[in-house]
Amino acid sequence: MWFRKNETQLDRIKNKLSQAMHKDADFSVFGASSHQYRVKEKLTAKELADWQAHNQVTLPEPYALFLTNVGNGGAGPYYGIYSIEKATSYTERQALLAKSVLHPGMTKEEWNHLTEPLTSDEDIPDEEYDDARNRVLGGMLCIGTQGCEYDMYLVLEGKYRGRIVYTSDFHPDHPFFFVYEDSFLDWYERWLDEIILDYDIGWFGSRMPGDENALIQIYQSASNEEIQAKALDGMFKFKEVSQITLDFLKSIVEQSSKNRATAVRLICKTSFDTGRKYILELLQSDEYEDFLQGLMILHASSKTANLTEFIPVILQRLDRIDDPETLRYAGYILEIYGAITLQNFAPFLCHADLKMQTTAIYAARSCENKLESWQIIEKMLKSGDPQVMKSSILYWGVIPHEKMLPYYKAVWPEYRTNPNFIEKFIGCLRELHLPDDYFDNEES
Repeated sequence: MWFRKNETQLDRIKNKLSQAMHKDADFSVFGASSHQYRVKEKLTAKELADWQAHNQVTLPEPYALFLTNVGNGGAGPYYGIYSIEKATSYTERQALLAKSVLHPGMTKEEWNHLTEPLTSDEDIPDEEYDDARNRVLGGMLCIGTQGCEYDMYLVLEGKYRGRIVYTSDFHPDHPFFFVYEDSFLDWYERWLDEIILDYDIGWFGSRMPGDENALIQIYQSASNEEIQAKALDGMFKFKEVSQITLDFLKSIVEQSSKNRATAVRLICKTSFDTGRKYILELLQSDEYEDFLQGLMILHASSKTANLTEFIPVILQRLDRIDDPETLRYAGYILEIYGAITLQNFAPFLCHADLKMQTTAIYAARSCENKLESWQIIEKMLKSGDPQVMKSSILYWGVIPHEKMLPYYKAVWPEYRTNPNFIEKFIGCLRELHLPDDYFDNEES
């Protein structure tokens, strides 16, 4: 009975592979050009049995059925599914035969304790590092890559046998991610469904599955805010939403719930004009985090929407910014509209915090007529921090003003042999009608 059920699913998958190929004929989905929705020749039952006997592993049945009934790798999420031979070559035998220790609810503390040998000691011997790594990846088979440091694993044993795990490097506080589906075939079929439905699947599998109605119901019946947040996050895969969903999102915003900013982002993704008044509310909110969220939404929309009406609101609230991230996003938006001046950014350029200073210097890189504000620049450079000087030279060049000369002379030895900067220094001197060797002259 179990096989008959999956036989039907296997038939669906074969049909949906053809539909997906037709839907994404130009291979615009991430990774599709590498596999072009084609699978490799299927494994025979004997080849599968031989592999399992040789490796002393029994594969989860849904994955084994895929290999013998659909294909031995090929088309699949991201860059596709590895053949069983390639999967084996990318999996350490010690890890393949080990116990699986990961689980979906793993806390940051559990993860940090597990990966501590991999993150805390740069001089750890290779053998010890490999042993620690294999403990983390134990009981799993590497079945594909998402690119860079991201891979996809199949759990081979234990309570979560058959689940797919997305991995990355061993970063503190970031446990590996278990996808929502319980089996390989369910995960694989969802991938095909989302292509056919023309969803945005750039990070396929990391968001909660379900159509608009299903996610609304999950949100409304959720027992905690974490599930609500995941239900909303799942909606980012929709390129457009219905009026019913739009009204649902508006109701969340108007309730001023913890998920208000996420709801505004979703509204703006579908209809920026509808979301304008909500962005203004975020920017004018007494909650500092709302202001940051509003800036982030504007930044995400900056290439397609006119943001002119928001510029005065941002400028009015500049004096409330007290962290580099918020300053960075404010800078992105203000720069587009030429609204950054050294005068309005002076508090940040002369800030006691180095990160605030360097963020402000980068944000003000396009400001014209810096010479007119030489007093601000001199005050900024008086901090004496080398990084401030380096950032100003990198992003602003060498400002040709006599008051700046002592500061440039002090760092000249560091730049005099660098061809990328020497012309900037010489250009400054020539604009001031000074000799090219001015900075080398002990009497200057």
